[in-house]
Amino acid sequence: MQNLPIQLPGKVKDILDKLINAGCEAYAVGGCVRDSILGRTPEDWDITTSASPLQVKGIFPKTIDTGIQHGTVTVMYEGEGFEVTTYRIDGEYEDKRHPKEVIFTSDLLEDLKRRDFTINAMAYNEKDGLIDAFGGLADLEEGKIRCVGSPRDRFTEDALRMMRAVRFGAQLGFSIEEGTKAAIAPLAGNLRAVSAERIQAELVKLLVSGHPEEMRTVYETGMSQVFLPEFDRMMETPQNNKHHSYHVGEHTLVALQNIPQDKVLRLAMLLHDVAKPVCQSVDAAGIYHFYGHPVKGAQMAGEILRRLKFDNDTVERVTGLVAWHDELPTLREAPVRRAIHRIGLQQFPDLFAVKRADALAKSPYQREEKLAYIDKFEKMYWEVIEKQQCLTVKDLAINGKDLIQLGMEPGRKMGEMLEYLLQCVLECPEQNEPATLAQLAKDRRKSEERE
Repeated sequence: MQNLPIQLPGKVKDILDKLINAGCEAYAVGGCVRDSILGRTPEDWDITTSASPLQVKGIFPKTIDTGIQHGTVTVMYEGEGFEVTTYRIDGEYEDKRHPKEVIFTSDLLEDLKRRDFTINAMAYNEKDGLIDAFGGLADLEEGKIRCVGSPRDRFTEDALRMMRAVRFGAQLGFSIEEGTKAAIAPLAGNLRAVSAERIQAELVKLLVSGHPEEMRTVYETGMSQVFLPEFDRMMETPQNNKHHSYHVGEHTLVALQNIPQDKVLRLAMLLHDVAKPVCQSVDAAGIYHFYGHPVKGAQMAGEILRRLKFDNDTVERVTGLVAWHDELPTLREAPVRRAIHRIGLQQFPDLFAVKRADALAKSPYQREEKLAYIDKFEKMYWEVIEKQQCLTVKDLAINGKDLIQLGMEPGRKMGEMLEYLLQCVLECPEQNEPATLAQLAKDRRKSEERE
């Protein structure tokens, strides 16, 4: 890793050169340096400089005052924006998130020492090479997340850094250094001062990482108790049942590792059994049951996701997957069509991924049979879709206007008739043609009149 060159993009190099040629210091800094050393492609290139914001604005013809009070100016260079921030010392953190004020400095090390983790506190330019005053390179080589200076100070300044420590560990496959991890639990309560939107962003990044099982660390350090206490109950709820070899929480962690790195899928997996602790019952033989947990879980998942300020589309998709994750239709065409209608097309094919991850996180008991069932269910689903069979009222070959021509009046009765016709077609798709449906409607009305 020591010999890995950091390749600065041309535009970044040009900005650094212009600042340096104007008599200022300038470096790429933070995550872009870290990712470059790791051989990853940086998402953004941040630049730090000894130049004041006004000097930066004077050097570049087009800038935006992104956060000028905190020293940040966005330099627009050949159609692309780059954040250029003056070296600074943070003042007192009054809200456990943001400094009350910042003091500009000409000392790069003063700027680097205020940063969260050593791996994010390195700077680079081609003139001076890598500036690594706090052992970030060694921590990258050892796979460690370690605070710059005192972990207690860093976490007291900004409580969200505790979540970021776990998130970086999950994304990079690193462990949290012992002293850094030990400092989290006593300060976990400070997360109450952090907005739900910020916590949501870190939670999603952790969940869609390569190591979503690091949710265990969120639990162990007491952070989930603050913003997701339902997960704590899951981690403490056993499942004495032949279908399970883990308690609810550990089953969830294993399931998370068996589903694609997608936000909706990972959230659905995190919350699919969230209601098990409140739905738990024990029979006379000491076997645990969790009757009704999918429906109750969908309700609880919705409350949790709204509490964490997720958008409505995410809430709807996740709660749907939670509600139907245990659905087991008989594997014949008609029951499968009814299941697709009942569950809703928007839940497929994601539901199969959820079902597989759930099955793979259970005990070996009947696992092969369960997976074979899911495979067949999915095969039949795609066959129905490929045949373009009728699955909703909108797919019927007859509509309300047609029923009016048959003498029906608009209203509840018409809605009930359309639903009746849909059920007929779900049973026998070949009936979905106008003449047959019209006759079925007439026969139904005669039957109702006789009653």
